Amino acid sequence: MPPTIVNSLAVPSSYRDNQYQGTADQFDNELSQTTTLYVGNLSFYTTEEQIYELFSKAGEIKRIIMGLDRNQKTPCGFCFVEYYHRADTLDCMKYVNGTKLDERIIRCDLDPGFKEGRQYGRGHSGGQVRDEYRTEYDAGRGGWGHRTRAELERERARQQKDNYEAIREVPAGADEYKSRLPDTSSSKRKRSVDESDDEEERRRENPRFRGDEGDEDED
Repeated sequence: MPPTIVNSLAVPSSYRDNQYQGTADQFDNELSQTTTLYVGNLSFYTTEEQIYELFSKAGEIKRIIMGLDRNQKTPCGFCFVEYYHRADTLDCMKYVNGTKLDERIIRCDLDPGFKEGRQYGRGHSGGQVRDEYRTEYDAGRGGWGHRTRAELERERARQQKDNYEAIREVPAGADEYKSRLPDTSSSKRKRSVDESDDEEERRRENPRFRGDEGDEDED
């Protein structure tokens, strides 16, 4: 094949899964025949239906495996897309890789093939490793990175303890201030007694109340 000026867009990246069980030659051989793509940099809110709509433009899809948080079992920003035909897989690398989905530039790479268990994130928190150390805020991928979020929570707890710690000693002058406050309990009791007296007075003066009392005596 004669050399070309433009590099092919349908070649795999230099990334190799460190949990791949096999030799480098086996890895390269599987990539040369694979019909599976790894798709990364997805929003946590992108649905399988959205992925299918975009990736089916390159060819007939066999299945989509959503990447999940190992602990929460919720989407965590990646997936695997399997095609029926190798040619469709390469076309997807050419035309879909680097496009936008949910306002994010998605990344596609040839994958040696999905095996059960690879759908779960490998980070300590259950998600992807890249989200463990991310220091910038990314609303589409859960906000702050896991470690940054943990540091923020510790700092918030420290500030709350420093600023809102329970009072251990009564401040000087508190008893004097309390003694100056009016005694509202006696006022409430007096008001209750006064209201009872007023009610009794209305009953004596109102003929209707007296009539009711008379009816009750007749019964």
